[in-house]
Amino acid sequence: MQKLLLSVIIIVSSLVGSAQSYDERIATAMNTSDWFALDSTYNSAPKDSIMPFLEVFSRCLIGNKLNRPDVSVPAFDQLFKEHSASLDLGNLLSSTVMFATDLGRIGYYQQASDLAKTILYATRQHLDSLWTSSLEQITSKYAALAAYKPYAITFAESTGRIPFKIVPVGEEKNRSVLMHLENSAINGHIADITFDTGAGVNTISDSLARHLNLIPIDGYVTAAGVGKRVGQYAIAKEVRIGNITVTDVPFVIIDFKTGNAKADQVTHNFSIILGNELMLQLKDVTLDFTNNEITVPSIAPERSNAAPNMCFGEGMTLNCRGSILNNPIMMNIDTGDASFGTLGVSFFNANKDFILAHAETDTIRRSGLGGVVESLGYRVTQMPVSLGGHTIGIQGLVVDASESSAAMDFNCNLGIKTLMQFDKIRFNLVDFVLTTYPQIILGFNNQHYNVPTFQFPKNRSVSPLQALGI
Repeated sequence: MQKLLLSVIIIVSSLVGSAQSYDERIATAMNTSDWFALDSTYNSAPKDSIMPFLEVFSRCLIGNKLNRPDVSVPAFDQLFKEHSASLDLGNLLSSTVMFATDLGRIGYYQQASDLAKTILYATRQHLDSLWTSSLEQITSKYAALAAYKPYAITFAESTGRIPFKIVPVGEEKNRSVLMHLENSAINGHIADITFDTGAGVNTISDSLARHLNLIPIDGYVTAAGVGKRVGQYAIAKEVRIGNITVTDVPFVIIDFKTGNAKADQVTHNFSIILGNELMLQLKDVTLDFTNNEITVPSIAPERSNAAPNMCFGEGMTLNCRGSILNNPIMMNIDTGDASFGTLGVSFFNANKDFILAHAETDTIRRSGLGGVVESLGYRVTQMPVSLGGHTIGIQGLVVDASESSAAMDFNCNLGIKTLMQFDKIRFNLVDFVLTTYPQIILGFNNQHYNVPTFQFPKNRSVSPLQALGI
């Protein structure tokens, strides 16, 4: 995003004064990808005090990053019609992707396809192969989806209830777990579905796509994990999860093999993922780890004036603002991460003394599309984590000290074993507010933590499944 907004910074760089102008504050928020500051600054500023281009572009980014397509779609339309001269090629292409994404979020698939096709035609001679492929994929994806009505949702009762079970995965010594939906079916066939809040798309293996009678469509996407793979879209005419039925559900057909023999002994059984794309359509999702069920009201809440603490990251990750060791930090909320979670090298550098005093060295192995990556890390024995309004003690968070972790879009990937320490976690995807309800409210004084012990499920009647998400 820094490259995207470089021209914005140049525009306002000549502004001077004893106090920062609204233009400068807005540009700084954009350049640092601080969407909360951008939202707050924009809402507090008199609109005639903001440069016209920045005023429109602010609405584009606020709507796109904070899940307000009703705000961003008209703003992008105005941006392209009135301020195209202010967009260099990089800004134009990035804005096209965001605009098409938001059109798709509200079901305007053909318009999203036409937009990407128009920009591709106008700029092709200036594009490298990566951008050409990206715009071609967007064009094909949305054109194919336009023939369907994705995510029509029916509730059998006033409250949707989706039971789940926590299943062990991988080697028992790691005590890794995942969330699998019970009472679930695809096209009338019982389906073993992993619920992964960290996955930006729904995915399925090729063999199961055929077995469950999914309809392949002429749309493609590059899915990213440890590496990247191109997957083809397919439509499940009906997905039943608990007492909720969803029709025309898009999945991406993906080969999950990593190329690592040991990892693939586990991953071959991990075949269906429902990701946060479905959560966005359900609008208000509560994970209840006490009763092992997901609840969804059939009538979504109206948007309020609540300040958001969530935003979209790269790849449609659901990132939430929180803190660890009193360090403000962005966390990717990822039930597809079967561990407690991982922190990056920037956290290690800022808290090196504490980590070395409270951690054991460990080898971090990350499995995903394209292979397995190993790096040096530190498993911290005691760590206070603040999320969604409450603080709990966690033992088992790993800090990745390798420089490769600096490339992550978020500072922390928070896994399911940490999330399970809360009684409930509510995703209000209308206001984009995450709220936690702790089992025990713990105090942290003088760095002495009463850390709850994770109990590994004793019932191992299920087959081990892979510990990875996309």
